[in-house]
Amino acid sequence: FISQTLHLGTSSSPRFIVSMQRKLSVIRSSWYRHFSRVSCQRTGYGVENPLVSSMAATFSSSSKGKFDIRNRSNQYQLDKMADVAVTKLLGKTSSKHSLTWRDVWKWIEEQSFYQVQDIRNSCELAFATKEMNASVSEAEIKEMMKGCLNTYDRTSIAFETMEDGAGSLIDALELFRKRGINLTHIESRPSLLDPTYSFFVSIQGTLNDNNVRELVNDLIRHTKNVTLMGTEEVPWFPRKVSDIDVFCHRTLDAGADLQADHPGFKDEGYRDRRKIICENAHRHKFGEPIPSVKYADEEMKTWGIVFDKLQPLTEKYACKEYREVIPELHKDCGFRRDNIPQLQDISEYLQAKTGFIVRPVSGLLSSRDFLNGLAFKVFFSTQYIRHHSKPLYTPEPDVCHEILGHVPLFANTEFAAFSQEIGLASIGASDEQIEQLARVYWFSVEFGQCLENGERKAYGAGLLSSFGELEYSMTEEPQFREFDPFNAGQQDYPITTYQPIYFVANSFKDAQEKMRVYAQSLKRPFNVRYNSITSSLDIDRDITVSDDGIPAHHTVKETM
Repeated sequence: FISQTLHLGTSSSPRFIVSMQRKLSVIRSSWYRHFSRVSCQRTGYGVENPLVSSMAATFSSSSKGKFDIRNRSNQYQLDKMADVAVTKLLGKTSSKHSLTWRDVWKWIEEQSFYQVQDIRNSCELAFATKEMNASVSEAEIKEMMKGCLNTYDRTSIAFETMEDGAGSLIDALELFRKRGINLTHIESRPSLLDPTYSFFVSIQGTLNDNNVRELVNDLIRHTKNVTLMGTEEVPWFPRKVSDIDVFCHRTLDAGADLQADHPGFKDEGYRDRRKIICENAHRHKFGEPIPSVKYADEEMKTWGIVFDKLQPLTEKYACKEYREVIPELHKDCGFRRDNIPQLQDISEYLQAKTGFIVRPVSGLLSSRDFLNGLAFKVFFSTQYIRHHSKPLYTPEPDVCHEILGHVPLFANTEFAAFSQEIGLASIGASDEQIEQLARVYWFSVEFGQCLENGERKAYGAGLLSSFGELEYSMTEEPQFREFDPFNAGQQDYPITTYQPIYFVANSFKDAQEKMRVYAQSLKRPFNVRYNSITSSLDIDRDITVSDDGIPAHHTVKETM
């Protein structure tokens, strides 16, 4: 409104415009103070600018006592990675003449890590400023390798161009190219009062890096209102798929510890059996084969009863995407009434189809941990089975629910993409947002329905693994609503009775698009992208991770 008023010209008095300008100046100053940690005034031209050094000290000490994501480069062992790379390089190119940057470049192009897009971009930018025939020392190579291999550290900067004109952005971006700095995010907006633009960028590196400090000096000389943006604090989240190892033990209930009302509570043999299976899941690490379970005849019988009860119902009520994959599962994974498929076989099958893998878990995970796994295309599955005394009832997810309910649809590309969208939305989300996403997951992946030729069909695992609720959900007794994650995220649900409300999607593709829009609406101080080559997450902003959510290490004793 104020901006429009200032452009009214003759329709507003000069005194009113000046008053508004002063108020806007105050607002803008407050805005900068709110969003910035350190503000840089235009100053001298020295390379070792005292102000920049002071900023670096403030920037690094401001998060003292907190677990800063920028310091998580220790986890990725950048120093060790750089040392190994330099050692291999020197061993490969050992000769009488001294190394040049051209020798280093030729060696890097042959390495497997060069295939990672972020690393390749960093290398190309770094070498764009090198004199290729110049001799280079081991220390210089290591410093360059650390910068190129580190695709995680971020610094966010705001600045304004001196004047609005053709090429003003190009001139500013040239400063980044000159210092070999890789941008991971850029936004622009026009200034309300001046004929200039404000730019907000995130870059790879921190003020501990010489080239970043030099860039800040350049920006101070050639732009105005240079501001280092303050970091936002978010709950801990895994950055690469192997990070999931550190929270898989944090189960809420079920697993080896049964409640008094559980059908198998008084069965010591059943409890001992579950304990062994759960401890095998505890010991599992990413990249290892999933432990096989030699199911007993009694367990096979329980599986067969559930299988036989559900098969005619799923043929009638399940969506076609579910029905279509069953023959493949029968062929490739032993998916039949007299055999409980092994998770390793299922994981290999799903990975070949959609990139999803299965991870054994000993019980229920928190909503945050479970959803975070979906971001990496990881589905958590138990391996124990319900008690034989009540084969058609289970108070918690078991291997029947996981394999008969969930697994088939993870072989569908659109459903897998929809599930990952929910997972990516959970990364760094607030507790309130996690609660909303858990509701969306409940009303879709667990109890969702979709339209097929005008008829409602089930795709939620809670329906497809429960003969009673599957039949009930196809009656006219419950309420039915069109799937909308904005509404589903606000809807409470019961966990001990049939659902009174079901959300019906037009298609998986439609549900995925709605989920993407919903995820983008969740306020989060950064954007996240899944890197399928490295099975890791690329974060485009500088953030600080809260200590509270960092999982503690856990040790499981060996069981004979």
